[in-house]
Amino acid sequence: MSNERIRTYEGMFLFPQSATANLQEAADHVKAILDECGATVLTFRKWDDRRLAYEVQGNKRGVYFLAYFTAPTTALAEIERRCNLSEELLRMMITSAEHIPSEIIEANDGQEDLAAEIKLRSEKSTETSSKSTSKISSKSEKVVEKAETPEPEIVEEVVENSKDDSSEPTKEVSTEA
Repeated sequence: MSNERIRTYEGMFLFPQSATANLQEAADHVKAILDECGATVLTFRKWDDRRLAYEVQGNKRGVYFLAYFTAPTTALAEIERRCNLSEELLRMMITSAEHIPSEIIEANDGQEDLAAEIKLRSEKSTETSSKSTSKISSKSEKVVEKAETPEPEIVEEVVENSKDDSSEPTKEVSTEA
């Protein structure tokens, strides 16, 4: 048996706003880092999507994820190292959560809410893409309809000028639709 001490930690992970396009990928990225280092995720949720106080790597907005996890104290340095090396994460902060009651930790579990938001966003994106496809097809149908519509025939009518009987007849051009 190892004398390794396992503690509870609270981790806040910041992703760029572009991560909202694929929340599942961002959540999986954090969970993978924690799992690879031997941590056990207790609760995980999307905390907020907000404007940052200052630009971080050119990003003015970000998406925060909050995780409570247990890990050996020796694994904390490796978790921080992997987070710092990650190109997807902007920032992270891990603090001890030994003082936080387990009821509060359990109340912060938002995995069901995150799954529902991911599902909703995927439905919206497929709906939006189908609408844009239908707009494109309806425009192309109109172009086809215009191309198939025959040009109106030009009919020449000879109209006699009633003012002056000696003048030559004039031509009037009209179109029939």
